[in-house]
Amino acid sequence: MPSPAATRIQGLVSALESGLLERGTAVRLALLAALAGEHVLLIGPPGTAKSELARRLHRAFDDARWFERLLTRFSTPEELFGPLSLAALEHDRYERLVDGYLPTAGIAFLDEVFKANSAILNALLTLLNEREFDNGSRRTRTPLISVVGATNEVPAEEALMAFHDRFLLRVPVEPVGDASFAALLTLRPAAAAATQPFTRAELAELIRKRETVPVAPEVLGHLAALRGVAAAQGITVSDRRWRQLIGLLRSAAASEGRSEVDALDLWLVPYVVAQQPPQVGPLRDWFAAEVVQAAPQDAPWLARAVEAFEKQLEIEQSLPAQEGDDAAGKLALARAIGGGREEGEGVLRMVSETMQRQLRRHWSPVHVAARTAQLDELLVRAVGHADALRAQHGALEQRLQGRVWLPPELAAALLGALAATLAMLDGFVARLHSVRAGFAALPIDATLPDTVPEPVASIA
Repeated sequence: MPSPAATRIQGLVSALESGLLERGTAVRLALLAALAGEHVLLIGPPGTAKSELARRLHRAFDDARWFERLLTRFSTPEELFGPLSLAALEHDRYERLVDGYLPTAGIAFLDEVFKANSAILNALLTLLNEREFDNGSRRTRTPLISVVGATNEVPAEEALMAFHDRFLLRVPVEPVGDASFAALLTLRPAAAAATQPFTRAELAELIRKRETVPVAPEVLGHLAALRGVAAAQGITVSDRRWRQLIGLLRSAAASEGRSEVDALDLWLVPYVVAQQPPQVGPLRDWFAAEVVQAAPQDAPWLARAVEAFEKQLEIEQSLPAQEGDDAAGKLALARAIGGGREEGEGVLRMVSETMQRQLRRHWSPVHVAARTAQLDELLVRAVGHADALRAQHGALEQRLQGRVWLPPELAAALLGALAATLAMLDGFVARLHSVRAGFAALPIDATLPDTVPEPVASIA
C-alpha cells in the first residue's frame, strides 16, 4: 500500500500531467528536481509543451513566485534581473530593482536558455548554483526553488558547458507519437486540477530527511559499473554531478516514504549522466539489462535444442521398416499380390491403420526411453528457467507497487519484457512436451537389441 507521502506525490503528478500526452516522464523528473532543489533542462523542438509543463510545475509549490523569459542573443540583464535603481545611482550605488524578476522567483522558466549572451549566462551561473545574486556590492540570498530551462538542441560550444552542467536533469521531449496522435487532435483544454502544494517548510524538511536516507550497497556497485560504461561511451561526468545524483536518489526515496535508496531508483540515471539525447536510450537499456535484468531474452540454446529434437523425431517417424522385419514382409506380400497392377494398388489402400503403423520402423524400448530421458532432462532445465523468470516477474511487480516517480510506461516496459520472454519459454516448453509425446508414441519392438542411441546434439 502506498505511503501517505507517495499518495500525495501521485496526486500532484496526476494534476500536473492532466491533458499532457506522453509527458509522464518529463513531469515526474521536473517535479522531483524541484523537490531536490535541482534544475531541469527540457530538450526538444518547439510546440512540445515545455513551457506548459513549467507553468504547471509552479502550481506545485506554495508561495513560489513565477518568472518566465525567452532568451535571445540580444537579451539584456535588465530583462532577467530588473532595471537599475535610479535612487541608488544618486547615492553612487549600482543596484537593481529585482522585485518581480528572476532574483525573487521561486520557479522560473528560461526558454532558449543557451542563446543568451555571456554576461547573462555568467550571472545565471551563481544564481543557479548558489541561489545567490550579486546586487551592487551586496550578495543576497534568493528564494529560487528550481529553474526549468528549454532548448531545441544541446550546445556544442565549450564555453557553454559549465552552464549546461548546472542542469542536473536533462530530459528529451519528443513530439507526440502516432499512438497518441488522434487523442492530440481531439484533446480539450484541461482545467487546473486541485493540488496540495508543497510549502517552504516541507521542502526544507524533505532536504533534511533525505540526508539520513542510506544508499544500498547494491546501488553503489551499479554506479561504480556505470562509471565505466559512461567512460566507454565517451561521457564525462563530474564529481559534483555524481554527488548531486546521490542527493536526487535520496530525495526520490525520502519523498516516497522509503527508508533506503534501492536499485529501482537508478531509472533516473540516464537523465543525469547523458550529455546528449541520443545517449539516453543506451543508458535506459543498461538500467533494464544490468540493474533490473528485465531486458528481452531469446534463449538460443533452447531454440536450438527444440529444433534439433523436432527434426530427429521427424526423421525417426518417417523411417521405413527394416528388411527382415515382420512389417517389411507384409509390405512385400501386399506388393506381390498386387503385382504392380491397379488391383494391387487397391490392396495397398485397404491396409488398415494398424498395418500402416506396422510398416513403420520399430524401435527398442531402450531407444525410446533414452530419447524421452534426454527430453525430460531438457524440460527440467527449461521449466526451471521459466519458473525462475516467473518468480522474477512477480517480485518486480511487487517492488513496483507504490512507486510514483518511476513512470508507468517504464514499469510496463520492464514487466512486458519479462512477460515476452516468459511467453517464449512457455512456447518452447510446450513444443518439448509435444516432441516427448511423439517419441513416446514411436512403434516399439521388444525383440530388438537394447541399443542406446547417440544423444541428440542440441545444447551448446
